[in-house]
Amino acid sequence: MKLQSSSLALFLYLGFLLLSLTPSCTAKFLVEKNSLRVTSPESIKGTYDSAIGNFGIPQYGGSMAGNVVFPKDNQKGCKEFDESGISFKSKAGALPTFVLLDRGSCFFALKVWNAQKAGASAVLVADDIEEKLITMDTPEEDGSSAKYIENITIPSALIEKSFGKKLKSAISNGDMVNVNLDWREAVPHPDDRVEYELWTNSNDECGVKCDMLMEFVKDFKGAAQILEKGGFTQFTPHYITWYCPQAFTLSKQCKSQCINHGRYCAPDPEQDFSTGYDGKDVVVENLRQLCVYKVANETQKPWVWWDYVTDFQIRCPMKEKKYNKKCADAVIESLGLDIKKIEKCMGDPDADSENTVLKEEQDAQIGKGSRGDVTILPTLVVNSRQYRGKLEKGAVMKAICSGFEETTEPAVCLSSEVETNECLDNNGGCWRDKGANITACKDTFRGRVCECPLVDGVQFKGDGYTTCEASGPGRCKINNGGCWHDARNGHAFSACSDNGVVKCECPAGFKGDGVKDCTDIDECKEKKACQCPECSCKNTWGSYNCTCSGDLLYIRDHDTCISKTSSQEGKSAWAAFLVIITGLVLAAAGAYLVYKYRIRSYMDSEIRAIMAQYMPLDSQSEVVNHVNDDRA
Repeated sequence: MKLQSSSLALFLYLGFLLLSLTPSCTAKFLVEKNSLRVTSPESIKGTYDSAIGNFGIPQYGGSMAGNVVFPKDNQKGCKEFDESGISFKSKAGALPTFVLLDRGSCFFALKVWNAQKAGASAVLVADDIEEKLITMDTPEEDGSSAKYIENITIPSALIEKSFGKKLKSAISNGDMVNVNLDWREAVPHPDDRVEYELWTNSNDECGVKCDMLMEFVKDFKGAAQILEKGGFTQFTPHYITWYCPQAFTLSKQCKSQCINHGRYCAPDPEQDFSTGYDGKDVVVENLRQLCVYKVANETQKPWVWWDYVTDFQIRCPMKEKKYNKKCADAVIESLGLDIKKIEKCMGDPDADSENTVLKEEQDAQIGKGSRGDVTILPTLVVNSRQYRGKLEKGAVMKAICSGFEETTEPAVCLSSEVETNECLDNNGGCWRDKGANITACKDTFRGRVCECPLVDGVQFKGDGYTTCEASGPGRCKINNGGCWHDARNGHAFSACSDNGVVKCECPAGFKGDGVKDCTDIDECKEKKACQCPECSCKNTWGSYNCTCSGDLLYIRDHDTCISKTSSQEGKSAWAAFLVIITGLVLAAAGAYLVYKYRIRSYMDSEIRAIMAQYMPLDSQSEVVNHVNDDRA
């Protein structure tokens, strides 16, 4: 019996389910949730779970408040609301409108799209049966759905049937139902590095989802490489594979869709076994891309994977019949990667044995810890939490940025394109010194924190909201340590003194508390200067100016006046004294040199005379020795 395309796809899927359930029944599909908090009315006030829709743009790292409405007509949202004249656009100054719709009769994504076109800011879909929450996913490839799925930009969530009844009851009673959707804890944020992975596929002929995936990889490449090169993130690519049930491994269909004797399979790209590429071609290219990452990672350049994948998409598309090894090798060579290492990593696809790389991928598909099984393709996982929503650069960047510990985010996460700087509005409610332009507000991706700053090596201390005071050495550099300071006529004065202990004391010539005020002292009026009879005093800011009458010179240290003549005579006397002293020093030095020369000459002659008694010197005749003379 020959298998049809759909039948084999079903078998492959069942094979994946069996694979998932193999390791001691630990496999699980986790529904990614965000918090939904009802703030009014009082009767249903509280926090409820909601499952994030796998389309649209969830506000990762943020929250959104809104007013819930339940339409009287078209309550399932399967028709356009414009036809009924219904609008959900909120008026100026009012909360955004969250539309509550019932599940059933049409795709989740279509409900959200119709509500978005009518002005809704978010959509809540109430389940129609009592069950555990599921993930609202996009429909399979469909010409009509492709037109709107990629244009959905609002967030959506599925809520339990019982909770939906509570909301409807409160609305029918005339209560204003206000809720807050909170995604701030949707992604764990334990430290200053985010680890994320993308479960992807090299197939470029699988319809809408493949097109969205390829577009995302090209758009996100630059941001991903910046984050990776800066050490802010650790990225790992993954590829989903299935296995062929053992009973069908020898069938023509399994042989065309699988490698390694049915162990690793992929669906036929065109869903037609008779034409085009086979599923095994996709598996081989997926394996090649995994090995490109591994080899690039060994050279400390894991970001080269993004270059290879984007270049392969452009240069080797299936439509142009270039999806093959020859084209792939040309891309690898252009990136300077070692082709032999990559081929060794890939192994033999015809071998009847496990492929180490692909076996690791199949094992990784099974959920571990807080991460559930990967069953949706493509899937982005950030800090072991599956991303839900549109695979779009801005939305994914928000999810990654929400994975950093607060205040450790890279600059790209704080750009105006990604988040709103809450410190710009009333300084975020934090402490601020307007004079020194210093603030305790630190912008973060999730909001802001009020934390006393470190400025020019000086640490401020306080609660960050109402007080922050400079402490430690160098405090006077920062806004004069909070002390009084002023400047006039090119002269600056500060009451801050930092001699081990910072104090605010008015400088000489001023009096006051040193903090808010230092008043200039009038030395002339208070008779603290210029007290000699010949003195004339004039007060200046921070000092005084004293002059003497006639031909007199004022000496500030002695507060007295002396004649300029006396001053000149004194200078002349000192000059004469210095000349005499200099002469004596020179004479003494000369005498010493003469003395030293004569002593040396005398010593030399004595030594020569003594030595001449024992041996003749070249420069003189032999000296007669009378020591042994016999004459008496």
